[in-house]
Amino acid sequence: MERGIIGNAGNAGNVGNTGIIGNAGGCGNPLNAETTRRVIAFSPPDITEEDIAEVAQALRSGWITTGPRTKLFEERLAHYADAQKVACLGSATAALECALRALGVGPGDEVITSAYTYTASCSVICHVGAIPILCDTAPGSYEMDYAALEGLVTERTRAVIPVDIAGRMCDYDRIFAALDRKKELWKPTNGFQAHFDRVIVLADAAHSFGARYQGLHCGSVADFTAFSFHAVKNLTTGEGGALAWRKGSFAREADSEAFYRQVMLCSLHGQTKDALAKSQGASWEYDIAFPGWKCNMTDIQAALGLSQLNHYQEALERRQAIVLRYEEGLAGLDVSTLAHAGEGFLSSGHLMLVRLNGKDEAFRNAVIGLLAERGVASNVHYKPLPLLSAYQGLGFAMDDFPHAYAQYRNEISLPLHTLLSDEDVDYVVASLRQAITQLESDGLPLCEAQPPQDMP
Repeated sequence: MERGIIGNAGNAGNVGNTGIIGNAGGCGNPLNAETTRRVIAFSPPDITEEDIAEVAQALRSGWITTGPRTKLFEERLAHYADAQKVACLGSATAALECALRALGVGPGDEVITSAYTYTASCSVICHVGAIPILCDTAPGSYEMDYAALEGLVTERTRAVIPVDIAGRMCDYDRIFAALDRKKELWKPTNGFQAHFDRVIVLADAAHSFGARYQGLHCGSVADFTAFSFHAVKNLTTGEGGALAWRKGSFAREADSEAFYRQVMLCSLHGQTKDALAKSQGASWEYDIAFPGWKCNMTDIQAALGLSQLNHYQEALERRQAIVLRYEEGLAGLDVSTLAHAGEGFLSSGHLMLVRLNGKDEAFRNAVIGLLAERGVASNVHYKPLPLLSAYQGLGFAMDDFPHAYAQYRNEISLPLHTLLSDEDVDYVVASLRQAITQLESDGLPLCEAQPPQDMP
């Protein structure tokens, strides 16, 4: 299989394929003459000739919107994730929002999510008119504080949206235990909610497709799970996402199918038939059940996803190997890394999160600038929501979430993708070591590092 036919996602910080372009420097800090400068993208898509061929076949098929390939992709995703069923959609954001809408979450309801996440985890709560409740992270953790979660649950709480950051699944046993202790407050407000005897868990698994928790596949643990297939994700459809629900969320298959139909209605204007169904014989007649939205997946996207899924296990294994090489290379530096494998968990290896111990934002941003001079694209995941204008406007203040801020202030994300060679990883580690050493000995550089753009 030929790898890396296309390697530019067209995203901020993703400058072409990994490559070598000679010696260079910048901002008065040239590389050593003996050092060959590389250009290392942050997260380009790994597109093979097989992927291109599958997409071309879909284009030639005469059917390019939601159709047979999308339905096959749903079936294969459900099998892979060991889920009861999967609905493919236009994005993980759409998956989260359609789930909330189908579950009847709306004005007056509360939904809890982490303060340390991308906006999509919380914006969907606002979209449906519910009230977002933010939970700080635990000290020294990227995950929400499970001890604090229980105290945030009220009679108005409809759902919790945990965030599987960097590809590592949350501690769902603790989440379920916390919600079980508040069962007496649960009062279902629609038929789908009535299938549950506690607050519903809707996982933001945008990073964690392919991860495992206690031996279970991501998609089979939380009540509902939203996947992302955005251009920077491990498995991509360009843009795209999916909603899975675990076996047992609905005891009867008929109820599962009813929920699937509701999600499909949400994704296609509330229209009772999609284009494929309408094309069958004299089946043009349709109805609009309610004024819905437009966020369906196309067969072009599904074709790419189906092909990527064929070699996804290989990609996961390569990501884990890269993580191990990073961990070995970083062992001598005063940094902390997120564990991607351990007792009871195995991540999807989506992001390489590194904390610069004892450092602050200014130091971290200067490191990002020096890495850029060396051709290494890096990023930050994430600015906590209370640092963003939209959530400050909702009344959230960063001072109320000190642990989330502590994680953010010195976090840097290093390139992690399947187009990286071992030598690329070594170069990134050496560049990070050189940047830290330079800043510690000389102070901050005169040129101002540009703040990174958050990645979805």
